[in-house]
Amino acid sequence: MNTYQLVKIIWALSALLSIIFILLHSPKGDGLGGIGGQSQMFTSTKSAENALNRITWILSIVFVALTVVLSAGWLAQ
Repeated sequence: MNTYQLVKIIWALSALLSIIFILLHSPKGDGLGGIGGQSQMFTSTKSAENALNRITWILSIVFVALTVVLSAGWLAQ
């Protein structure tokens, strides 16, 4: 297995994991309750949501970076 194949596998895994972690997020829609700001009164940020946000951001950065590397042809096939 060469470097190009390894990068493609990591790229595909980051895409798949990004989809999974995005689907694990809780919905942010407040409906009509968000107009007056009442929906923010009783909610608090959870550590699980913060961890999901961090993981999602890291996976998206890895995916975009590897997309650039693979599309630019910087790795020998």
